[in-house]
Amino acid sequence: MNNTLKVSDIFAIGFMTFAFFLGAGNIIFPPQAGLSAGDNLLPAMFGFLSTAVGLPLIGIIAVAVAGGGWKGLTRDLPPQLATLMAVLIFIIIGPAFAAPRTGLVAYEMAVKPFMADGGQTSLTIFSVVFFGLALFFAWSRGRLIDSIGKLLTPALFAVLAILAVAVFLNPQSEIQAAQGDYVNMAFTKGFLEGYNTMDTFAALMFGMLIVDVIRNKGIKDDKATCKYLMMAGVIAAAGLAFVYISLFYLGATSAAVAEGAANGGAILAGYVLALFGPVGQYILSAIVMLACLTTAIGLISACSDYFSSLTRLSYETWAVILAVICGVVANVGLNQLISLSVPVLFALYPVAVALVILTFVRRWLPNPRLAYRVVLLVSLVFSLIDAAKVIGLDMSFLSFLPMFDYGMAWTTPTLLALAVTRFIRADIREPKAQTV
Repeated sequence: MNNTLKVSDIFAIGFMTFAFFLGAGNIIFPPQAGLSAGDNLLPAMFGFLSTAVGLPLIGIIAVAVAGGGWKGLTRDLPPQLATLMAVLIFIIIGPAFAAPRTGLVAYEMAVKPFMADGGQTSLTIFSVVFFGLALFFAWSRGRLIDSIGKLLTPALFAVLAILAVAVFLNPQSEIQAAQGDYVNMAFTKGFLEGYNTMDTFAALMFGMLIVDVIRNKGIKDDKATCKYLMMAGVIAAAGLAFVYISLFYLGATSAAVAEGAANGGAILAGYVLALFGPVGQYILSAIVMLACLTTAIGLISACSDYFSSLTRLSYETWAVILAVICGVVANVGLNQLISLSVPVLFALYPVAVALVILTFVRRWLPNPRLAYRVVLLVSLVFSLIDAAKVIGLDMSFLSFLPMFDYGMAWTTPTLLALAVTRFIRADIREPKAQTV
C-alpha cells in the first residue's frame, strides 16, 4: 500500500487548495480594508489574517484531526442536526452566495471593462460560459490536481507575484489616516472583514474534498492522509497570507488612484492601471478570472460531492444542477448578493468557529455530547444578535454584552459555555428508536 506522495504532488495539492480558497471575496475585500485602515494598517491586517488565513488553516487541521470528514467533526451531535448544518453551509458557500459571487466578480472586473455597454444580456451570456467552464473542470474529481494544482494555480500565482512586487516597489500614494471604525478598533474591524471571505466555511467543506483527492492518489492510511491534508493547508495559508498582505498594502497606498472607487475591485483596477498602464487591465483580468474560476470549480466539486452522498443523484448530476443554479443566482447583481450574504455570515460564522474549537478541545471534555450541543446553541443564539444588528434591527437593549459594539457579542457567552461544560459530567444519551 502506497502511503507516500511525491513532492510535486504535495505542492500540487497545496496549490490546488490555495486556488480553491482564493476567490472573489479574497480579491475585492483586502484593498478596501487597506484603504480604510490607513496608518492602522498593521493591526487591521493582522485582524483580517486571523479570520481569513488563521481560521481556514485551523479548519483544515480540524478536519484532519477529526478523521477527514464531516461525520468526524460532528460525531457528538444528533445526525439530523449535523446534516442540517452541513447542508446550510454547503448552500452558503455553494449556490446561494459564494459560488455565484465568483462569476459576478469575474464579470465585473475581468470582462466588463472591455465592453462598451455591459448590460444584463452580456452578464447572462458570461454566466453561462463561466459556469459551463467551471463545470467542465469539476466534472472529473480525479483530474482536479492536474487541471488546477499543476495548470491553473501556477499561472495565477505568477501573475499575483508580478503585481505584489510592483506594489511594494512602486506604491502609488502615501499612507493616509485611518477612517471609520479602523481609527479605534482596527484589529476587530479587520477580524470581522475576514468573515466576508467565507473561508472558514470553505475549509470545513474543502477539507473533505481534498481528503478524497489525496486518497485518489493511492494514500489509504489515515495518519498519512491527515499529514498531507495539513501540508496542503499550510501551503494554502502561506499563499493566502502573501496575497492578502500585498493587497492590504495596495489599498493603504491607493489614495491617489482610488478617488471615487466604490469598492475594493475598483481600487484594485485603478491601482493596476496606474502601475502598468493599459496593459494593466489585461493583468487584472487574468488574476480575477483565474482566481474566480478555480474557486468556482472547487465549490461546485465540494458541494456536488456532499449532496451526492445524501441523495441518489450522482456527482455529475449535482455538478450540472449546481452550475445552472449558480449561473441563475449570479444574475442578481454583485451589490445585492453581498448585502444578502452579510447577515447570514454573521449568524453562522461563529457556529463554524465554535465547531472548530470544540474539535480541538474534545479530548478534555468530560461529556462531549453535552458540550457540543450547549456551546453550538449558545454561539448561534448570540450570533443572531449580531446578525440582527446588521440588518438594521434595534438591539441596543443588549448593549451590556461584552464586545456588543464590535459585532462579536457571541464571543464571551460561547467561551463561558465551553468553560462550564468542561466541568459537567451529566450523561447525554441518544434516544433509542422505538420498535413497533
